[in-house]
Amino acid sequence: MTLCLANSLVARRRFLPYDQLVRYKWWFRHGYMSSTGTCFDIGESTKKALCEFENRQTVFAQKYGISLEEIDFLSDEQLLKKFNVFCSPDGAAGNGVLMRLAPVPLFFCRNPEIAVKLSGVSGQITHGDMKAIDACRYYGALIVAIMHNTDKDQLLSEDFYLSKMKTWFNNKPLVSEIENVAKGSFKKDKGYDDGIRGKGYVVNSLEAALWAFWSTHSFKEGVLAAVNLGDDTDTTAAIYGQLAGAYYGYDKLPQEWINSVYSKRYIECLCKWIAYEGNQSYSKN
Repeated sequence: MTLCLANSLVARRRFLPYDQLVRYKWWFRHGYMSSTGTCFDIGESTKKALCEFENRQTVFAQKYGISLEEIDFLSDEQLLKKFNVFCSPDGAAGNGVLMRLAPVPLFFCRNPEIAVKLSGVSGQITHGDMKAIDACRYYGALIVAIMHNTDKDQLLSEDFYLSKMKTWFNNKPLVSEIENVAKGSFKKDKGYDDGIRGKGYVVNSLEAALWAFWSTHSFKEGVLAAVNLGDDTDTTAAIYGQLAGAYYGYDKLPQEWINSVYSKRYIECLCKWIAYEGNQSYSKN
């Protein structure tokens, strides 16, 4: 889904939730951007949201006389404004919302307020619980801060969130569960033995990924720490990897891991496009 989101941002050169949902649907139904050609795994909340999106597309197409073959390629600005893209089931707070996030804060990193806001929206279209939305806002802010050369200690301090509240967060506080994480609930010396869990609940996953980043000193060490928490290992590591990848940089990734990545050259090219756009002064949303 990260690749779907990145492709949408680059292809449309803007943040367009409808197009993001279309590409997520293509992944779900046809294996778009999948290394196996199929949708290997999908969370229940994401699946329900995409099925709801399909249903809304059908109704919308009938109402406005659009063929089902054309509905995925909707480009009329007035029609796009009329389509309700918030397809989340009630109370959806799964960790899949964080796993795909990185392209948004990277694309809009020169405009932190927009990056934080749209990080939240990127999650809201499939996960409507405020904990999921605010987890995305907070994690997006961390990635943006790294792109602005914020050091690790400052990034993970309670002062970071408080100092950005009026500006980057537009004076909209995080819900208490995410605010507790921002205040350092992940700083547990014993990790798993102190209650850190890499589970499917977005608050647990956020805390686990930040613990792995805080408690280690290299990208590889952090990935192994995240995975060895058990439970939802791949998602915890994927969430960690977005922040740690931005912090340590491409050259610090284990070369043997890079060599094993499917479609490595394509992904590298896509990343360069995201980086290029991130260096522009984009404010479109």
